Parts: sequence; C-alpha cells; structure tokens
Amino acid sequence: MDDIDAFIDRTAALLGLPLDPAHKPGVAANLGRTAAIAKLVTEFPLPDDVEPGPVWRP
Repeated sequence: MDDIDAFIDRTAALLGLPLDPAHKPGVAANLGRTAAIAKLVTEFPLPDDVEPGPVWRP
C-alpha cells in the first residue's frame, strides 16, 4: 500500500474509531506484519486438482 498513513486515517474514520496519532506507527507496523503473513498464504502454490475439505474441525 502506497500511503499507509492515509489508509489508517480513512479506515479509522470509516469505523468511527478515535485514533491517537501516537498509536499510528504501531498500527502501521501491525498492518505490515499482517500483509507479510497474508502474502505467504496467497503466494503458496497449490496444484489445480486440490479440492477444499467439506468440513473443518480444529
């Protein structure tokens, strides 16, 4: 995301969430970590013949 600060501001406003400017660097760092984890999942190669499980049980 090109402008993470603007994204944080818009999202907080949309959610009606007051955000102390001092907390913004921590929010940005957590979004970066979340994006890195998501990238691992979305870029994991799966063969075309893989079927999803019908029921998931932890």
